[in-house]
Amino acid sequence: MTKFPVFDGHNDTLLRLHMSDNPPSFFTESSAGHIDLPRARKGGLGGGFFAVYTPNENYEVEPEDHLSDNGYDVPLPPPISQERALTFTNALAAKLFKLEAEANDQLKVVRTADELDYCLEQDIMAAIFHIEGAEAIDTDFDALHVLRQAGLRSLGIVWSRPNVYGEGVPFRYPSSPDTGAGLTCAGKALVRECNQLGIMVDNTHLNEKGFWDVAAITDAPLVATHSNAHALSPIARNLTDKQLAAIAESNGVVGINYAVNMLREDGGLGTDISLDEVVRHVAYIAERFGVEHVALGSDFDGTTVPDSLKDVTGLPKLIDRLKIHGFLDDELQKITHGNWARVLRDTWK
Repeated sequence: MTKFPVFDGHNDTLLRLHMSDNPPSFFTESSAGHIDLPRARKGGLGGGFFAVYTPNENYEVEPEDHLSDNGYDVPLPPPISQERALTFTNALAAKLFKLEAEANDQLKVVRTADELDYCLEQDIMAAIFHIEGAEAIDTDFDALHVLRQAGLRSLGIVWSRPNVYGEGVPFRYPSSPDTGAGLTCAGKALVRECNQLGIMVDNTHLNEKGFWDVAAITDAPLVATHSNAHALSPIARNLTDKQLAAIAESNGVVGINYAVNMLREDGGLGTDISLDEVVRHVAYIAERFGVEHVALGSDFDGTTVPDSLKDVTGLPKLIDRLKIHGFLDDELQKITHGNWARVLRDTWK
């Protein structure tokens, strides 16, 4: 087992496997996407949040088509129905549980902090069932309780498009994350219900007013699974210093996203950038708000990452760059997995 197993804040591998016409086996090494089990072993990936996300039907937008001299503002898709989202969520969740069944004890869907610790110690890939965007959840929360019993342990209130619970941020550069109204009454009730059930609430994709609504309600640490520092890359998706300070004050954590446009100061889409761009965001949060409050949240299989990283096999190179920057071994253990383990133990109760 690697000295610094990476527990990662976000991947969209389930969606990639589900949407591919003829996907290679997750258990066979290939060049498809960013993650499969053999490449994860090579890269030292100890596990992460396996996102379940429901895309809009027949809706494709190319960011390059919305560039201007001032930046870009990518139009968001319309809301989706609860029925469609729940059906799609069940299909992707079933894929995760089938992977666990086929894994011969190489992958486990973890439901407790003790299970997570055990998997990291025993070199078993630890997978958290996470939903990105709460459209599948009815406002009576019946589906939430059923999904929690199935293994759901983390929920993002929105993926950037609006839903019955709140509004997300657009993919806009340059822009503040203060882009709309906060949580609805149903959204506030959802946060309280997640607190009661010990389900982590993810503030990623949520706009700033919604973030502050969560902060005022929740009794758990504030978390953003795959977001970066707005001061370094002023895209709407990133977090302001005030938000980062609130996360630190709550003893929460931010997982740094490898999306090139969320790393670059110019918000650009070019992939020919150094891994030092990732290090820059890690160091910014660690040095200003505490190393206990920053982790990794790749967005593998859901975004475009630097060529210098390529896929999950590039993680050792990233750790080397963090070492060169000056992070000590105990700090690297916190960044790569320890901070996630702490926050999840505090949240799952």
